[in-house]
Amino acid sequence: MDKINIKGIIFDYGGTIDSRAVHWSEVIWKGYLNAGVNITKEQFRDCYVFAERELARVRHILPNDTFLDLLRKKMAIELGNLVDNGIIAEAPQSLCESIAQYCYNAARECVEEARPILETLSSRYPMMLVSNFYGNVDSVLRDFDLRRYFKGVIESAVVGVRKPNPTLFRLGVDAREMEAADVLVVGDSITKDIVPAESLGCKVLWIKGKGWTADEDAQTHPCMITSITQVPDCINM
Repeated sequence: MDKINIKGIIFDYGGTIDSRAVHWSEVIWKGYLNAGVNITKEQFRDCYVFAERELARVRHILPNDTFLDLLRKKMAIELGNLVDNGIIAEAPQSLCESIAQYCYNAARECVEEARPILETLSSRYPMMLVSNFYGNVDSVLRDFDLRRYFKGVIESAVVGVRKPNPTLFRLGVDAREMEAADVLVVGDSITKDIVPAESLGCKVLWIKGKGWTADEDAQTHPCMITSITQVPDCINM
């Protein structure tokens, strides 16, 4: 891969910065296993999808919620769905807290791994964050002390548009008054980050990790890396 010439960077958040490009369902599944929840992977995926749809339908997540607050609410919905379907007998608060804490600690570990990269890049390029999130990504960034690295944040729940609609990336590019060709988009999803960003003419880096489906895992791309730590090596600094 040739070194990329750019004037600015747009980062995705979830998966890209907080889970080493591993789909968040996989992180939460490990939390379930760690807590000793006796269900199948298929049963877990069903409750995960149920919770995502419920969070999109009803505003459970508030703007000031931290990531731990979000996880507690999300785990309560998932575990409640498992109880309602007779898959587990009960979902005590202690179980919800155990899974939420496991996932929060996993996210913080990944954030700390990414921090030196964000520090270096933000000192040389104006950076934006563009994310499909629940309306509280600014609070999440501040809780993890990441907000200072970004000149601005474009969040789906705030602007009313979700990736893969390229409008989110267009808003990020326009916010810095740059040409798309001068902007690098870094994300963990080829369908939600890379393809829409390329449709605008942006440069891209796909951090490929464990995806949601086998088809996603089988995909490749010329601008593919495996870790956020590799981003600086791909840019003409």
